[in-house]
Amino acid sequence: MPEFVRPRPQFPKRAVVTGGMPNGGKHLTFAHVGLMLRTDTFARFLRDRIGKENVIFVSGTDCYGSPPMEKYRALKEGGKIPENLNLHDFSEKIYHEHKKVFEDAGISFNLYGASAFGDTKAMHEQVSREFVMRLKDVGMVEKQSSYMFYDEKAKVILNGRQVVGKCPVAGCQGEHGYAETCDLGHQYLPQDLIDPISSLTGTKPTLVKIDNLYFKLDECIDLLTDWINEVEKRPDTPSFMVKELKEFLKKPEIYVKREYESLVKSLNLPNYKIEGKDTAPSFTMVFEKLKDREKACEIMSAQGVRYRTGKTLTPFRLTGDLEWGVPCPEVCGIKGATFYVWPESLWAPISFTRTYLKNKGFDDNEWKKFWCSDDSEIYQFIGEDNLYFYGPAQQAMWLYMQGKNPKLKAPEGQLHFTRLVPIKTLLLQGLKAGSSGSIRAPLADEILQYYTSDQYRMHFMGMNLGNNSVAFCPKPFNPDAKPEEQDPVLKEGNLLTNVYNRVLRTLFYSTQKRFNGTLPTKPVSQAVMDECEKALLNYERYMYEKKFHQVVNVVDVFVRNMNKMWANKPSDMDEEGLKTLTVDTVQMIKAANLMLHPFSPNGTEKVREYMGFDERTFDWNYAFDEYTKFKTSNTIKFLEEKEDFFKKHPSQLV
Repeated sequence: MPEFVRPRPQFPKRAVVTGGMPNGGKHLTFAHVGLMLRTDTFARFLRDRIGKENVIFVSGTDCYGSPPMEKYRALKEGGKIPENLNLHDFSEKIYHEHKKVFEDAGISFNLYGASAFGDTKAMHEQVSREFVMRLKDVGMVEKQSSYMFYDEKAKVILNGRQVVGKCPVAGCQGEHGYAETCDLGHQYLPQDLIDPISSLTGTKPTLVKIDNLYFKLDECIDLLTDWINEVEKRPDTPSFMVKELKEFLKKPEIYVKREYESLVKSLNLPNYKIEGKDTAPSFTMVFEKLKDREKACEIMSAQGVRYRTGKTLTPFRLTGDLEWGVPCPEVCGIKGATFYVWPESLWAPISFTRTYLKNKGFDDNEWKKFWCSDDSEIYQFIGEDNLYFYGPAQQAMWLYMQGKNPKLKAPEGQLHFTRLVPIKTLLLQGLKAGSSGSIRAPLADEILQYYTSDQYRMHFMGMNLGNNSVAFCPKPFNPDAKPEEQDPVLKEGNLLTNVYNRVLRTLFYSTQKRFNGTLPTKPVSQAVMDECEKALLNYERYMYEKKFHQVVNVVDVFVRNMNKMWANKPSDMDEEGLKTLTVDTVQMIKAANLMLHPFSPNGTEKVREYMGFDERTFDWNYAFDEYTKFKTSNTIKFLEEKEDFFKKHPSQLV
């Protein structure tokens, strides 16, 4: 092994890959498909790396909750959907729309399900019951009387998205705060929302107390602190994720302007400590328990004290009163409730995995080999605004599914922690786009009218979204773009449609002309074998660490080096030199094709067919072998003039 190569990473024997579930009240945007293409690329890589039978890639439409209800209500009142279309049929229509867009984008789910329809519905309801009953049995579920918003004018309790205000979390840059969460994923109690307004009537709603079930997430700070400290040690953990999650694990805090200090000190408040320099414009009140902070907030609000609260863990609501939801069994005297959409969407990938395996004929314990084993990993690709849910909320529930005294390292047969793969915010032309953004996000099917899925995939994988917010600047959607400017989205895809196509055509035409379509029988140069090995090992390492922009860079340099070999070929190269160049290029094509297989399955399959390689060239067990091992003969398939292996979108051919 060359000196420059680090030890190879250890991949699991089995893996589940899942992407954040799209909302059942929205059409898919460019960001939904971009994130899922990253997820799909990694799933395809794992299939090549550990065997396709050992990888399950699932996701589905998040059908329930207030977002689809609110979308349906608005469209119905606006006369934009038929009168006879009910909420169930509306949601199912959205689900099938999501599924088709993902299919058009070339995303290779083992199962794309829905929480409310088809085979996945019954399994999801079963898994939901199992979760709440187990968490109740270990003492982590309790009934709480908590505040909800009530619209006096409309005479209804408002769901989460029917209330809009300002997030109370200090420093939040989100544009909208809803009943219990803002558009950046911060969680808080409804009574802390600043300036709430009902979207139904435009009036200020009142607060009423409603009984619901809650998971005692606020009691899990110590366990979760140990968890994030372990996660921080991994080479594939983004630093921004650790910083964000540690913010949620702080003790409950209130930030108060210094002008109120005397008044605050005169009030009869629960015990707290004051932090902050006396000369600072504000001070921090630190409480041991969340209930003490909330009591202090009530007292200070009554006295006119202005304050902001800090991030901390709050009880995680499990149920609500929405009719459109997964039915919840009677627990702690709560009857006829449905699950709040967030908790049931967290265990939905388990439901989908179990459904997939059941449909394949396995017994109902097979899923544990994927979710509950040291030999397996679960990779969850999510947006950074969902870190709270997939981080503290999900991991704490997973822990307590073990029992009353959970262990950080889950025993075999119990749910194991998932590996979170978050991305930073994706910006459109440098601005936040989407339903909660300042500009409208292009829909996924609109984007696919201008780019192939391979081009789109290459561009998204090339973005350093694991560390930074990145601007997506498609030329067709940029009104300020000049005709002579290149489209930034095509930069990475051009490696396939221009450079790699050129290398392949040159190799084929040269072999057809000089060697009658038969590859020379000559060993590959050791220098080329070493170069292939170096690229493959660096590619594998970056895939393991989820540094996808580095993966793209490795492939880019490698393919361009192939191109340079032919571009710099002397015009008077003798036959022996051309034979060496030919076999060296074929070996590099074998390596490039393996690395590009997750990015462009159809194009690389066509290359394999024309080269006469067998299927093992897409198997990492044979990644470092010489290409002759995978050919039954030295002949290659005849390539017609101007034939491309990697196609451009028709819109780019005019």
